[in-house]
Amino acid sequence: MKIIIAGAGEVGFHLAKLLSYESQEITLIDTNKESLNYANNRLDIRVIKGDSTSISNLKEARVHISDLVIAVTSSETANITTCVLAKQLGAKKTIARISNTEFIDHKEELGFIKFGIDELISPESLAATEIELLLNQSAFDDTYEFENGALTMLGLNLSRTALFVGKSVKDAAKLIPEIHFVPIAIQRYGTQYTIIPRGDTVFKEGDHVVFITSKGGDEELCKLTGKIKTQIKDVMILGGGRIGSKAAKNLTRSKFDIKIIEKNKDRAFELADELPNTLVIRGDGRNVELLDEENISDMDAFISVTGNSETNIMSCLVAKSKGVRKTIALVENMDYFEISHSIGIDTLINKKLLAANNIFRYIRKGEVVAMTKLNNMNVELLEFVVKPTSKICNKIIRELDFPRSATIGGVIRNQEGLIALGGFKIEAGDRVVVCSLPRALKKVEALFD
Repeated sequence: MKIIIAGAGEVGFHLAKLLSYESQEITLIDTNKESLNYANNRLDIRVIKGDSTSISNLKEARVHISDLVIAVTSSETANITTCVLAKQLGAKKTIARISNTEFIDHKEELGFIKFGIDELISPESLAATEIELLLNQSAFDDTYEFENGALTMLGLNLSRTALFVGKSVKDAAKLIPEIHFVPIAIQRYGTQYTIIPRGDTVFKEGDHVVFITSKGGDEELCKLTGKIKTQIKDVMILGGGRIGSKAAKNLTRSKFDIKIIEKNKDRAFELADELPNTLVIRGDGRNVELLDEENISDMDAFISVTGNSETNIMSCLVAKSKGVRKTIALVENMDYFEISHSIGIDTLINKKLLAANNIFRYIRKGEVVAMTKLNNMNVELLEFVVKPTSKICNKIIRELDFPRSATIGGVIRNQEGLIALGGFKIEAGDRVVVCSLPRALKKVEALFD
């Protein structure tokens, strides 16, 4: 695919890096010479110094034969303008990064597709949604919903008391009469190897296991793993930026009681006006005395989303030491994902990764409608729509030539999530959730193409 990325900032560089690994033909446009040189020296891509809203620059990038234009500069106006121009000049698909989440809320009403913008993404909005989902599934470290929860991906670390530690996948399945979950990926404790589990794969203490669950599967998992699904009500948020304010707005709508701590005086007053149902505290959240005064030990969850990764990590560790059950930290450094569980933070979230996941489905073959890369695991989770012409259509799963480095986690049929085992027959219109290692992706895509 020929892909143009406008903006060589954090999100743009991260996308260019991931897409260049996929052997896509990437052109990166930015006005900042330093950012372009940094990208050019590290990635096998073409760079153009200039404004992406310039028609001559877009023509130089050969926009007329581009498959996808992704505008992720720091300017919302520039991103929208770039996409509108690109579409008029012949680009097949366009994606614009925006900061005003009202645009996403009223996307259909405003008709952005008519202007030439196929998709809007807001990394801040994606992060806020991720936080809400994690609090609603408080017993788990990773979570992702397909089709409004028809199927849900849940990740957790297996403790010594989990009933299926020491058992194979096949034997663990016998522990309950009707299965509403299936393991799709395992990372062994202390390693960076990701395993796609088979029937004879044995669960071990310390494994980080990712499951696909249908309705009720989360409760079954809690019983079998000894996790306690506690109700989260009182939440403290450190940082009143875009993510903090959007998360607070979403959570108060979902009946959570929110306290938000913001260091900047003017921003604290703005937040108090914006969030009438939220208690806004002006102060430095790194101050342990302030946290104690605000009864941090009575909180069910602590979320740190300041602009500083180290502050977020350290404040979450303080919260853990005060007995807070659920901690979530926003980090910019991807390397921190590898140490999140070992240092005691429940979940790390990263805006770049969330934005990349949202965009990645556009470069996959087959009808991919949702996609996520699992945190700190070398696998992708994709949701394909089965076409009548797909090779997988009207086939029984066990009879498929399905790669061993991938697995079908579940199927959504008529809005109902189903755990699909070997005897399940795939039909046209089914939405199939697949977990795959990178080496099997091309073979998986070919089955759905």
